[in-house]
Amino acid sequence: MDKTIRDILLKAKRVAVVGLSPKEDRPSYRVAKYLIENGYEVIPVNPNYNEILGRRCYKGLKDIEGKVDVVDIFRKPEEVPPVVDDAISIRAGVVWMQEGIVNEEAARKAKDAGLDVVMDRCMLKEHRRLLKGGI
Repeated sequence: MDKTIRDILLKAKRVAVVGLSPKEDRPSYRVAKYLIENGYEVIPVNPNYNEILGRRCYKGLKDIEGKVDVVDIFRKPEEVPPVVDDAISIRAGVVWMQEGIVNEEAARKAKDAGLDVVMDRCMLKEHRRLLKGGI
């Protein structure tokens, strides 16, 4: 799994963060901010806000123009299936469910559609561990 995750982190350029919060103390905010600081284009997805982290916030994945490499999900496990459906429809490359988020059925559906799936892992922690030498 480490090789797959490393490849994703090295190849990904645009990351849509679904459920991104504007609150600095929330994991989604900290992860998105870290990704921005490490050269990724972060696309906030949260229907309740117009802007987060100085970037335009989208209501849903289908509203985003252009290619999305990774759909990073910060939603409850039971809320993941429609996000995966949208990730499939926009032809995202990867569905990434953050730590604590496990939905085997949605993961299977994404894999069957040809997407890579990472589940129950933190993008920030994996980036630090695999690309920054565990800093």
